[in-house]
Amino acid sequence: MMKKQIGKVYVSASFNNTLVSVCDEKGNILVWSSSGAVGFKGTRRSTPFAATTAIETAMTKAKDKGISEVEIYIKGPGAGRDAALRAIKASGLKISLIADVTPMPHNGPRPKKKRRA
Repeated sequence: MMKKQIGKVYVSASFNNTLVSVCDEKGNILVWSSSGAVGFKGTRRSTPFAATTAIETAMTKAKDKGISEVEIYIKGPGAGRDAALRAIKASGLKISLIADVTPMPHNGPRPKKKRRA
């Protein structure tokens, strides 16, 4: 019987592109894809459809490598966030964790100086 292999899927959804990488438990990247790598150019890269296509290619490659269960880490404010989750769910892999790891500033950068009258 083959051991169940768990992978971690990192989705970075920016306003311009959606990047996907799948790694094993040790952190070694097995598969990666992006909206640009799938063939979308310009503003079409930032669409949910482009994100879905990128995820589907990455998940197909990950299944070929033996991944059967995934933990999903989503980062960023882009349009591909929800589409990415739907595409991973549709790929048939078992999802054990969904986490939002978008960085949030605690206090942010220093404010601009006061305007002079």
